[in-house]
Amino acid sequence: MRNQTRYIVAAVVVVLAVVVIVVATQGSSKKKVTGPTTTTTAKSTVPIAPLSGLPDPSGTALTRPALTVKIENDPNSHPQWGVDQADVVYEEIVNGGITRLAAIFNQNAPAKIGPVRSVRPTDTQIVWPLGGIFAYSGGAQYAIDSISTAPVKLIDESSAGGAMFRDPNRVPPYNLYAITPLLFKFGGKPTPPHPLFSYRPLGQAAVGKPVTQFTVPFPSIYPITWKWDLKTHSWDRYTNFNSPAAPDIDLTGTGTVESPKNVVVMYVNYVNGVGTMASYADLTSGGVAKVFTNGKEIDGTWARPGHDKAKVIVYLDAKGKAIRLTPGQTWVEMLDDGAPAMSITH
Repeated sequence: MRNQTRYIVAAVVVVLAVVVIVVATQGSSKKKVTGPTTTTTAKSTVPIAPLSGLPDPSGTALTRPALTVKIENDPNSHPQWGVDQADVVYEEIVNGGITRLAAIFNQNAPAKIGPVRSVRPTDTQIVWPLGGIFAYSGGAQYAIDSISTAPVKLIDESSAGGAMFRDPNRVPPYNLYAITPLLFKFGGKPTPPHPLFSYRPLGQAAVGKPVTQFTVPFPSIYPITWKWDLKTHSWDRYTNFNSPAAPDIDLTGTGTVESPKNVVVMYVNYVNGVGTMASYADLTSGGVAKVFTNGKEIDGTWARPGHDKAKVIVYLDAKGKAIRLTPGQTWVEMLDDGAPAMSITH
C-alpha cells in the first residue's frame, strides 16, 4: 500500500511539473495555445486530436491538416457516405433554402465521402482559421472567387485526379465521391489544424438543462430533429424530408445513424436574405448560441475576437466562461437569426 501511495504521489508530481512547464511556456510565447494536443500520465503521453478532442494514440491527426469537403444534403443525395467519420460538420443554408454540409476531417480518413457538391461563400468564413484542404465539385464564379481568398489548397473535380470519382450507379450530380486518403496527399497547412472548441475531460458531466430532443427549424423540408440516445450518449439525427421524421443514415461500413456527441446551434445573419443566390452567413458579427452536449442544453453566445474571420469562434455561457464540449464529433447548425423558435423537450 505504501509503494502504491508513493507511485501515486510521483505521478501527481510529474503531472504538476508538466502543467507548470506548459503555463510558463504559454506565458513567454506570443503564439496562443488554443487547445490540448497531448494528455500526460506518469507512464506515457497520448496525443489528442485537435478537432475532436479525442485521444489519438497513433498521433496521425497531428501529422496532417484539416480536410473540408462540401457535401450535398437534399433528399436525392441521401444516404450519404463518410459524414459520420468527420471531426466537425457545419450545416449551412444555401440558395433555395436547401441545407448543405461542410464536413471537416482530420483524425479519420474514410475511404469514400460524398456526394461532393459545389462551394458557397459561407465556406470561406468556415475554413479561414483552419486552412488545410478544401474539396468541392466546382461552383459559380462569385463563390470560387470567395473561397480563393482563403488560406486553403483548393481541390475540385478537375484537379483531383484519382481522388474523386463518379459512381455510375448514382444519378448526376449526386454521384461524385472523394477518396479521403488521396485528398490528404495534396498536403496543406497548418499541420495540425488549430482546435475549434474547448473540451471537458472524458467522463466529466456537463452542467445545463436536461434535454431529450430538440428540432432545428431550417426552412422548407429541412428541419432537423436531434434525439438524445442514452445508450451511446450522443444525439441521433432525424431528417424531416418525409413524415414521420426518419433517422439520417450514413452508409460508411454497415450503415449507422448520424449521431454526434455535440450539436451547436449558431443564430447567424444570412446577408442578402435566406436562400438567395448571393446569400451567405456572416460568421464574424457574433450572436446567440445553444450548445447541446452530454444530454444537456447550455445557453450562451458565439463571437469571433475582433470580428476577424481568421480567428477561431468562441462559445461562452451566461457567465462569460468558455463552453466545454464532450470529446467526439460536433455538428454546427447555422440557423437564420430570424427563424422560428426551436422546439426543445426538457
